Amino acid sequence: MKNLLFFFSFLLISNLGMAQMTMPAHIKEKMTYPVLDFAPWVGVVPISNAVMPYDPSLTYKIAIDVYGSLKDSTKIHEPFTEIARTYNLFIANGVPADKIKIAAVIHGGLSKAVVNNEAYRKKYGVDNPTLLALQELKKVGVEFYLCGQSMSFLQILQEDVTPEVKLALSAKTTFVALDQMGYSFLDVSGN
Repeated sequence: MKNLLFFFSFLLISNLGMAQMTMPAHIKEKMTYPVLDFAPWVGVVPISNAVMPYDPSLTYKIAIDVYGSLKDSTKIHEPFTEIARTYNLFIANGVPADKIKIAAVIHGGLSKAVVNNEAYRKKYGVDNPTLLALQELKKVGVEFYLCGQSMSFLQILQEDVTPEVKLALSAKTTFVALDQMGYSFLDVSGN
């Protein structure tokens, strides 16, 4: 039987600020990258005989809450690596890609992370490191929604938003709509 992943280990580890720490050797030697591998912490550790295996009757629909502040303008912002890790966890648990539906709703200070390179460079003096994550996640079907209210409050121009991200009226209305469509809420920002 395939090694399965224990989902709760994801929840515990995801809140440890992994993007800011060096991966311990005992984890690094076990880490696998089923699909996405653009950052070290998007990998998963196989767990034998874990409960909650893949159920072929389900489509796994996840609404991911992405918020917070830009802590380091030179690195991929942590919640975006957690989206990739979530995707990899489901793949590692045997879920086919067509049975994974992820909608990431971006709001608050992290709205600044989804602008194009030109706008990001103008503000921070470097290329936008999160664009790689957005592009790779979009390739596997992740949908991104930016809160229009946050965009307005933070004075982000609509034309500066990267094309991988769709503009929504608000995070609140988007989460309610996704809930009505059967998506489960998951907070990966940990703030």
